[in-house]
Order: sequence, then C-alpha cells, then structure tokens
Amino acid sequence: MTVFCLVELDGEAVADASLRALTLARGLASGSGTAAVVFVAPPGVDLPVVSELAASAELAAYGAGDVYVVSGLNGYAPQAWARALAELLQAATSAPGSSAPAVVAAGTERGNEVLAHLGAITGLPMAANCVAAVPADGGVLDIVRQRWAGLLLEEAVLDAPAALLTVAIDAVAAEPRPVAAAAAVVHAVSVSVSDADLVVRAAESAAGAGGASLATARVVVGGGRGVGSAAGFASLEELAELLGGVVGVSRVVTSEGWRPHSMQVGQTGTKITPDLYLACGISGAIQHFAGCAGAKHIIAINTDPSAPMMTRADYAIVGDLHEVLPALLESLRARA
Repeated sequence: MTVFCLVELDGEAVADASLRALTLARGLASGSGTAAVVFVAPPGVDLPVVSELAASAELAAYGAGDVYVVSGLNGYAPQAWARALAELLQAATSAPGSSAPAVVAAGTERGNEVLAHLGAITGLPMAANCVAAVPADGGVLDIVRQRWAGLLLEEAVLDAPAALLTVAIDAVAAEPRPVAAAAAVVHAVSVSVSDADLVVRAAESAAGAGGASLATARVVVGGGRGVGSAAGFASLEELAELLGGVVGVSRVVTSEGWRPHSMQVGQTGTKITPDLYLACGISGAIQHFAGCAGAKHIIAINTDPSAPMMTRADYAIVGDLHEVLPALLESLRARA
C-alpha cells in the first residue's frame, strides 16, 4: 500500500502532530515505505529550509521512504494543497500493480480542512480523528475514531478506492522506527493549480508567524472569565513567553470579545495535548475540558476550590490569579 502523509511545519520544524500521523501511516504501509508530502510553509519559511527538513534523517526515522516537496504554493491554500495531493494520489493509483493507496494527515485544523477538500475533489470518503487503522480482507480498512470530542470511540470500516483519514492529535504516540532507516528520497514536485484553487489563501504576517500553534504547543497558558478583561491577558502572554508556550482561552473569553475564537480551547475550539496546561481563572465546563483532557499535566488557579477544573487538575492553587501570577512571573524572570 502506498501511504501519503501530509506533513505540516511548526515554525521551521516538523510539527509533533505530523510525526504522530506519520507513525500511524507507517503502520498502514506495512513495511513497504511511506511517502511523506511536505508543503511549503507559510511566508517566512523559505523553500530551501523545507527541502533541508525533507532530506533530514527525522522523517526517515518515522517511516518516510519518499518525501515530496511541493513548491509554488505561497501560503496556506487548502484547495491548492488538496489539488497537489490529488495529483500524487492519481499517479499512485495509475501505477502498474498498485494497490489501494491512503492519504493520512494530522487531525489539526489544516489537516482536516485539506483532506475534506481532497474528498470533494476526488469523490472519496474521509474519516476524521482516527486513533487506529488496520488493513483488512477485501482491501478495506478497519478504523477506530473519536466522536463527540473524544468522549466515545466508533469502530467502522472504510471501504473506498483510496482511504482518506486524519489522526486524532492526542491518540497516537510519535514513535521512530526501532532500527535506523535509510535516508528518504526527496522529490521536487510542482503542481498544476488554477486561480480558483488560490481564491482562499491564508498568509501570515511576519508579526504573527513563527512559534508553536495552539494545537501543537508543549505548554499552554489558559485564561478564563477570572482574568477579568482583555487587558488582563498581558500577564498570561508574558507567562506563556517565559515558558515557551502559547495562550489559550475558554469560550466565555471569546464571547466577551477579549480574544479571537482561534485561541479557544474546547469542544467547539481547539483540542490541545501539551505537556503542561496552566488554567487561570477557568471554571472547567465539560465542553472546555473536552479540549484540554489530552494534556499530560494540568495546573489550575482559581478562587473556587470546588470548580470542576480544580477537581480535575493534577495541581490546584486556591487563590486570586492576579496575586499568584505576579509572584510566579517575578520568580521566572529571576531565573531567566
């Protein structure tokens, strides 16, 4: 089976979520090699940087046999990315003796969006947020995927000429091969995209580019109603910077207009899987916890010791965050 894996970048490094997806893709390939598709990063990351990453031993260690570096796509254009995948998929399908291929991506906002476009272009079904996928008799895939924000698991059979699936970002550990692998073969690819494919395109400004995304950050500092105002997030931003993380928010914060929806953690926002989630002034409604349950460690700061987030946290600090955070920041500044 030829398995393509859409690889996303986090700054100038391969995103952890993509390494997790590549681990699952390697299992699907069953030793026959996995083709990893690396796209040009948003403006600010040059093509030579992407090519260098593609040629590195990291992707090969996680199962990439061939790496396709796609050029000519300036910024994130989901339909154009999908068009590139469709061309690679078509080439794999038409090759003599080829079996039913698969396309795998991380279950990030981009991964889900691109594969949804790919399904629309090819007419193939897509299974989102998978936690396992195993080839079965008859050329089908037995899959297990998350439903209802991960609150239940669904067992299903994916029967299609080619399988399209995304991997739940908190479900599969990123594991390199147990033995050293040969270096991946890098292929430069240019795709045929039309103006219509580029109508929807996101370009990040230099001020907004770089750093970890909410979905892939190893440290997330969350703020809720207890922060008090939009101005109150200044201390959270500084704390996140000192810890090498990013800021996330609860739904009420976006409803108040203090922060944009793109920063929301929860069932209707982004699911996060950091090593540390520091929840400041967040009560912890079930919808929010569905988005942060994948965190390895949770520290909660709240004046209410019985708040749901406090009872679910690994460590809980009962106190006013406007008193706790300044003390924490002072200590971190001293250490820095």
